[in-house]
Amino acid sequence: MTLLGCPVPIVLGPFGGMSSVALTAAVSEAGGLGSFGLYGYSPDRILETAAQLRAATDRPFALNLWMPADDEVPIDAVDLTGPLATVAPLYERLGLPVPSGRPALPDVDAQLDALLEARPAVASFVFGMPPAHVVDRFRAAGILLVGAATTVAEAVAVERAGADAVVASGFEAGGHRVSFLRPAERSLVGAFALVPQVVDAVRIPVIAAGGVADRRGVAAAFALGASGVQVGTAFLRTRQSAATASHRAALARVADDGTVLTRAATGRLARGIPNRLIETVEAGQIAPFPGQSWVVGALRQEANRRGEGDLQSLWSGQAASLARGDDADAVFAELSAGIPR
Repeated sequence: MTLLGCPVPIVLGPFGGMSSVALTAAVSEAGGLGSFGLYGYSPDRILETAAQLRAATDRPFALNLWMPADDEVPIDAVDLTGPLATVAPLYERLGLPVPSGRPALPDVDAQLDALLEARPAVASFVFGMPPAHVVDRFRAAGILLVGAATTVAEAVAVERAGADAVVASGFEAGGHRVSFLRPAERSLVGAFALVPQVVDAVRIPVIAAGGVADRRGVAAAFALGASGVQVGTAFLRTRQSAATASHRAALARVADDGTVLTRAATGRLARGIPNRLIETVEAGQIAPFPGQSWVVGALRQEANRRGEGDLQSLWSGQAASLARGDDADAVFAELSAGIPR
């Protein structure tokens, strides 16, 4: 059973801003598809990351980009006074100045050009698919394409856009809800309901995501008709991930009902473990994406550096307590045991 050119149909979730070369390479070396999230990366950094991955593994890997979506509001068009005032006490706690000015965000077209130049085996996308002329360029280069969907309608749109496979992401998954046709709050379909309906609606392989953390989740995904699984939180707990020690410790303690959906970190709905950052932001004003990401960006970065979990984005799926391994190879072996033989 192969998936996207890999002998084992297990895909590493592409952590936007939290990917590591070590974890991506470990999953690819084990026979799955390691993925690396390029959110916010400049073209030069994309090419550098691809080179680092090729130095770490000669197996296929995926590089992932966020596509522009209708919920984005240009930062220059948003009054950030309120959101900045909301987080000012948290910046003061860390001894940091409140951000000023406006950030320069990477150009998506330039990112796509760099991704094409990097030529990964697989290019994956969230929040929609690239336009047709870009898809044609990737196909001409022999790069396989994967899109993500949170509803059946999105899965059909991903297939029509030219994807070779679609990730059906149930609302149990950690991190951002990657909805792009309707608001994320109206696209909260659980994996048990979503996966079989997507399988019935499209002809391309379906990769199940959300709530898969051990062999039982993998077996269930295949019983629902999936051709593979995408796993994030279980791998995020491992020592090869870019998660901080405090983040990994939080994942080891979280219960089934211990996560929330929030817009506090970026202005987009995402699932994580509640902490002081979320509580403070949700009690005040939240800027639309990508403004909120900039509002709390320096705060989160310094909290990560210091290991202060109360001010980090503690992304987590609802099945985190089922993920008990701290080594990527051990997690991969556990997941592999659920694949039908």
